[in-house]
Amino acid sequence: MKKNYRIIVSGGGTGGHIFPALSIADAIKRKQPSAEILFVGAENRMEMQRVPDAGYRIIGLPIAGFDRKNIFKNFKTLWLILKSQRKAKKIIKEFAPQVAVGVGGYASGPTLKMAASMDIPTLIQEQNSYAGVTNKILSKKAKMICVAYEGMERFFPHEKIKLTGNPVRKSLIDMRSNRNEACKRMGLDETKKCVLIVGGSLGARSVNESIMAQIELIRKNPEIEFIWQTGKLYFEEMKQRVAEIGKPDNLKVTDFVTNMADALSAANLVVSRAGAGSISEFALLGKAVILVPSPNVSEDHQTKNAMALVDKEAAIYVADAKAKEELVVKAIETVKDDALLQRLEVNIEKMGRPNAAEEIADEVLMLADAYMEKEIRREKEHLK
Repeated sequence: MKKNYRIIVSGGGTGGHIFPALSIADAIKRKQPSAEILFVGAENRMEMQRVPDAGYRIIGLPIAGFDRKNIFKNFKTLWLILKSQRKAKKIIKEFAPQVAVGVGGYASGPTLKMAASMDIPTLIQEQNSYAGVTNKILSKKAKMICVAYEGMERFFPHEKIKLTGNPVRKSLIDMRSNRNEACKRMGLDETKKCVLIVGGSLGARSVNESIMAQIELIRKNPEIEFIWQTGKLYFEEMKQRVAEIGKPDNLKVTDFVTNMADALSAANLVVSRAGAGSISEFALLGKAVILVPSPNVSEDHQTKNAMALVDKEAAIYVADAKAKEELVVKAIETVKDDALLQRLEVNIEKMGRPNAAEEIADEVLMLADAYMEKEIRREKEHLK
């Protein structure tokens, strides 16, 4: 008998939530091409564009996050949460899913809460090494929790946990290339070491200021080439400031690296924030990395992500507050040390889980199967 799978995937807000959500959806479609997948996101957030671009339908909730600095603004947030819960309930009634999947982000809270209250099985995909408040609450009613790090029993019931890793952009893995070829396409000298510095698509002020503070040190190491992604927000300012003091020949300044697969293939060392999705990509590619966790995230989870790697000698940690003095110095020291680079590459690659999306998709479909069987039994008993 052909099964008509209907699955809700909820969450978003940042690329770190959207890419895993799309990876899971794509894996479900590979296994069950006829499956109907509906995304539920937050209105006016980036998923409202990215998800349709990937070929999926999405409905937005009028949800917003809590303002930790101004408590009085949260009265409106509480009202929006209640409004979002009512809309989520209506969506679930109309779409009638067999499973609701939450990947984190504003919309996942109301959607999974209402799904569980309506006896729809829920699956949480927790990307970080330190679980957020929303997922800890949702875990009480969840049927399955897919995690990327060991030791998550600290936050969730151990019998619900499955270690799957984080889904990553399949395109990035498919586009991996030979380092020499990547260097040629990037206009780099393949005989020189290369450091790739990324602070996210919008950029990171502290990472950018760290590079500005050490421009002369970069100039004094011409045997190393640096690719610096400033982010779109800071590009014009950084380009102008570098031009005023004279851009070193071994420094490439760009607002956004369009071919990240080539940049990662060419790089001997990556400097990055410690988002869960980025870390999973570095692990899968076996890239030596210096992590500079963002201090502007809930529960300081990026620092905890970074330390989970540092504890296994799989990454180097530089505190955001010390980046100006330490980051470039540490990057140059590390990229010159071949033994250290190799140790970092080997240890981070051990943490890579290339089949994460497929494993999560299997769990989603098993929950859907169990739900459909339960519904058939209920229908038979009703007819007796």
